[in-house]
Amino acid sequence: MKKAIFFGILILSLAALATRYGLRRPAEVEQGLRSGTFDPPREAPDFSLDSSNGKKVSLRDHLGKVVIIEFGYTFCEDVCPVTLAHLTEAYKKLGSAARDVQLIYVTVDPARDNPERLREHLTAFYPTFLGATGIPDELRSVQKAYGVVAKQVVSKNQALPYAMDHSSSLFLVDRQGKLRGLVPFGTPANDIAHDLDFLLKNGS
Repeated sequence: MKKAIFFGILILSLAALATRYGLRRPAEVEQGLRSGTFDPPREAPDFSLDSSNGKKVSLRDHLGKVVIIEFGYTFCEDVCPVTLAHLTEAYKKLGSAARDVQLIYVTVDPARDNPERLREHLTAFYPTFLGATGIPDELRSVQKAYGVVAKQVVSKNQALPYAMDHSSSLFLVDRQGKLRGLVPFGTPANDIAHDLDFLLKNGS
């Protein structure tokens, strides 16, 4: 049942994004990205949240880099760890070019994900991964801006009070701060690395 709910949320969120942002499948575009592509590219909604490095984080702080925005939470036991592992592998494939890529991991679980918790969790995957949190209203506003759905559900792990079902795609933002790609959950690290490399070499 939980899996069905999760995939239902995923399908609905992708449909909403396609309608709102003109998202197109890779076969429909010639921009070189293997992920879904925002056509035309447009400004990524900015935000100002508390980061895992003790400062505020916003997209404008990272203009000039390719930014990956992921929505997730540190107590996730299936989807989020897989995505973070794929991102870690993609970063390693990029080599020194990874210095111009920044992951911003926006929590959907602010009650448990404080900056310290996010820092400990994310740096275990890769040292430059950056977490973002804030008060619930702030985070809901960011979720709405990106068409992200998040819902509290019963956890299959009885040791945890609850789990979160949430949209699981990655948003790719180019060096100019424009939304360029939407990477579905389960995309192999090779494809993620390909798209990051493409955006590093091809601005908006």
